[in-house]
Amino acid sequence: MTKLSFLFLILLALNTQAASFEDDIVSALLERTTHNVTYDGAYLSIPYPNGDVPDNIGVCTDVLIRSYRKLGTDFQKLVHEDMAANFDLYPSKRIWGLSRTDKNIDHRRVPNLQTFFKRHGEVLNISNTSKDYKTGDIVTWILPGNLPHIGVVIDRLSTESGYPFIVHNMGRGPEIEDMLFNYKITGHYRYVPEKYKTEQQ
Repeated sequence: MTKLSFLFLILLALNTQAASFEDDIVSALLERTTHNVTYDGAYLSIPYPNGDVPDNIGVCTDVLIRSYRKLGTDFQKLVHEDMAANFDLYPSKRIWGLSRTDKNIDHRRVPNLQTFFKRHGEVLNISNTSKDYKTGDIVTWILPGNLPHIGVVIDRLSTESGYPFIVHNMGRGPEIEDMLFNYKITGHYRYVPEKYKTEQQ
């Protein structure tokens, strides 16, 4: 094998690795932690599709939404389309008393995302074993005050607990934190965009 061929294979391997779902979602999540975001869940009218609230504000769901958007996935559009066709399967009427979809807020609510992931993602076991939570897994919790929360597992382990770090926003802006088992876990999901499934085949 020539030196040029060997270098080509290395570059090919690096390109393949960079295109993996795990690498791309971690990169997007870590990038989110560089933004100065004030925790603000106020209802706002936003464009559709690919709409977003102002860059300097956001809640826990916006970390997920903005990170996946870097991968070409628009949860605003995906959740809206699924809710429009299957509204009764979503908790909007039961929890918020709504009778129709709302493109401005539906995708920014944890219970709606949980329903979407149950329908279109992979539902994984809720476990007390940290090794069961893999890079790119989506986790939901219930916080004190009965508040739903969401975050994503990344590929770094805490040197103190040995647990994987989570990227989330619980009020201090997007951050990396060792908090996987700090609250009751209510959901464990995986959502890999179709483009990555196609590339893996």
